[in-house]
Amino acid sequence: MTQKANLFKGQQKKKSIPPNRHGKIPPTRKGKRVVKPSKVTKEMDADRELSKFINHCNEVKAATAANKEGGQLSIVKPQPESTSGANK
Repeated sequence: MTQKANLFKGQQKKKSIPPNRHGKIPPTRKGKRVVKPSKVTKEMDADRELSKFINHCNEVKAATAANKEGGQLSIVKPQPESTSGANK
């Protein structure tokens, strides 16, 4: 029989922070991993289009509010992708 309580079957040993890492910072993950769904439904497409519209409206409102206050915030439209680049 094991002497340590955390080594029983089904339980994993927790990783502990070493007492001295000599100035090394622990690695951090940046953001969530985006996993594309296997099925894309019409409802999901409609939600995506609605989100794009709402985001665009919010950006326009923020830009106009900033311009009224004397700022120089403006919306930059992305460049249309060239057809030759998509074929690569």
